[in-house]
Order: sequence, then C-alpha cells, then structure tokens
Amino acid sequence: MDLPLGDGTVAVDLDHVNATVARPEGGDAVDVQAATRDALDSPLGPPLAWRVDAAATVAVVVTDGTRHVPTETVLDALLADLEAAGVARDAVSVVVGLGLHRPMTDGELDGMLGAHADLATNHDPDDVVTVGDVDGVPIDVNRTVASADVVLATGVVEPHQYAGFSGGAKTVVVGAGGESQIAYTHGPDLLGRDGVRLGRVDGNPFRAFLDRAGALAGPDFCVNVLQGPDGVLDVAAGTPRAVVHDLADTARDALAVEVRDDETYDAVVAGVGAPKDANLYQASRAATYVALGDRDPLADPTADDDGDDGQRSTGGRIVVPAALPEGAGDGTGEQRFHEWLSTATDADSLYREMKRGYEAGAQRAFVLARVLRDHDVFVANSRDPDVVDDCLMHPTGSVEDALDPGSDVLVVPDALNTLLVRERD
Repeated sequence: MDLPLGDGTVAVDLDHVNATVARPEGGDAVDVQAATRDALDSPLGPPLAWRVDAAATVAVVVTDGTRHVPTETVLDALLADLEAAGVARDAVSVVVGLGLHRPMTDGELDGMLGAHADLATNHDPDDVVTVGDVDGVPIDVNRTVASADVVLATGVVEPHQYAGFSGGAKTVVVGAGGESQIAYTHGPDLLGRDGVRLGRVDGNPFRAFLDRAGALAGPDFCVNVLQGPDGVLDVAAGTPRAVVHDLADTARDALAVEVRDDETYDAVVAGVGAPKDANLYQASRAATYVALGDRDPLADPTADDDGDDGQRSTGGRIVVPAALPEGAGDGTGEQRFHEWLSTATDADSLYREMKRGYEAGAQRAFVLARVLRDHDVFVANSRDPDVVDDCLMHPTGSVEDALDPGSDVLVVPDALNTLLVRERD
C-alpha cells in the first residue's frame, strides 16, 4: 500500500506481516470557498459585521506552514467581509502564529497567502505586550495583535495532544503568544493533569486555560476548518469556543476508529506526510498520538498507565515514515526538543528529569520520552537518519525493515487525523 511521505507517497509491502488498516470513516470533502462563505453568512454567535466598523484596525492571526490550512481561501472571504464593512485594506495586518517555530520565508509566505502575503509578518515571541493574567500567569501577545481593535484568527480544528483539538483561541494564545503562557501551558504541571488528552475538549484544563487567555488576547472571531483524510470536511466561523466545540463534535464522528480491548498489536505504522514530516519535532506527533490517545493499540489494556510511575511492560514498536528535510527543525522549540533528546542517555531518565521542569518548546521531548519508555520508535525513509539516531529513536531505510515477519501490525495511514478509541458499548 502507499503511505504519505513528504508531498508524495512511499510504497510499502506488507505481505510479510499480518496487517490491519485503521481508516476513519471521514466524510465528503467540501468546496472550501463555498463552505467558508456559508460559515461567515451563518456564524456561531454574532456576525463579523457586528464586531467591526470602518475605523477599526484588524489583526488576523493565521497558522504557520506546519498546519494544513487553506489560508489564502479563508483570507479571501474574511478580507471581502471586512471591505464590505468599510475597513480599509491598509488597516488589516496578518500575523503568522509561529509560537516558537522558525519564521516562514518570503517564498513560503507567498505560497501560503498568495495575494495577501504583503499584509503578513512573522510573529516574534520576544516582541510582546502583557494584556493580563490567568491564574497568575502573564498573558503576553504579539504587539500588533495587542494594539488592534479587533482580533480575528484562521486555523484548523484537528486532534491535538494537549488541547484535545486545536483551533479557536489556541491560534492567538500560543501562536502569537510570548514564552510566559507557552511555558506554562506546555510545562509538566499542566500537561500532567487529568483531562489533558487527545480528543477531549470538555473537562480539559489545557483547553480551559486557552479559552480564558483568549478572552484577554483574542481572537474575537475565528474561521476554522476541519481537515479529514480526503480534504476539508467542514468550515465553521464565529465565537472561538463555539467553533471548536462544533467542529470537534464533527471530528469525533468522522475521525474515530474503534479498537477493541482484546486487540493488541506488535507494531503500529503511523503515516504523517507534509507538512508535518518536514522535521522530527512535528513528525514525532504520530508516535505520541498513537500511544497516548484514548486507546493505545500496543498496550495491554489492563496495564496501569498513569503516566507517572515507571514503565509499562508492554513493548511494541511504532514506525513512522517521515522525510525530515529540516532534520530536527530550526525553530526555538525544535532546537530545544533536539537538545533534550540528543543529550539524554535513555528515555526513562529523561522523562524523570524533565518532570522537574523545562523551557517552553521542549514539551515535545517530554511527551515523546513518555512514549519511548514503553515503545521503540522507528523513523523510516528519512533524509536525516543521524538526527533520528541522536534522539533515542531508530532510523531505518524502509517501513518493511522495521517490521518482524509474521508480526501483527496496525497501519494508520493518517495518524494525525485518526482518533484510536475504545470500542463503544
């Protein structure tokens, strides 16, 4: 079968293993332009026209190139509505929500934003303004965003390891935020709390913090898409919390694959593809989404997994085909991820050390270490096998080389858009 690799695919021969393929039902892809227009015409909450006037300055925060979002198409519609409300084009700024990722190049901005690239600047996490605090944590936001009369956001609601689903306030609070809230939200204290889990919105302390911070930093209004296996499945616009809840409900139905309690596998092959397999920081999400979701298909379902006490004795391996043209990644977060992993002797001691604290951006190493205590992770077909080897994982030339003949293998072609869940009653 073919699995995603970079912008293309790689052929994988699974004849020597007992393979089961986990594909979510997904749904029919929508026409993004038409669906965005419909979403703006029927928003969840007050329409955009009620939030702006002709004298308003507007900041639109968009996701960076690590997210698969039709940003130019969404901006076309947003800017048309702003123009209809009398807002001049030169009163609109587009801020690329990098968080602690590397800045996008001019060529990348042109490719992502098209005719709107002239409005864009990369977020600088060191050039921020404090707009308040939540639970004593200063909420710092991009200076341009903080000074705007109205803050808008585009983005994607997709399964997220910490927030349950991404989108909504996250685009601004993390994407255009300073290190204060990024360090807190991605630190061991918050990430270790009950309810911080892939696919969960309600009762999730991470998501609750984002929403409260979003009331201070923005956005006031957002347009988010729901990405499925075959394209964009839905578009919603309006109040950020309502948008996330609406698309998350649709996502659970479209992206869930049930795994029975009596199903266990020797290995999981987790597909990623562009843009997430550009670097190891992003591609490693595939391993953590598999192992730390609602149902770890490699784990003994009776094992105690509180994430704190020692290793589970379940074994099993996760195989991720990933191109890695950027190696570990060039941003601040990516480099901190690489530093922690490449200087560690083993995953268990790394996890224990990181529980005492780490810098913002290093959280991916912390979460990955939790997986590596229990499972071997192989990265296949990469352009940078040395960086894989440096980071406590196993480089391999092909997916086939990482699978033992006769083993039971679960193949998840789109691991970042698949929710492995327990069988429902």
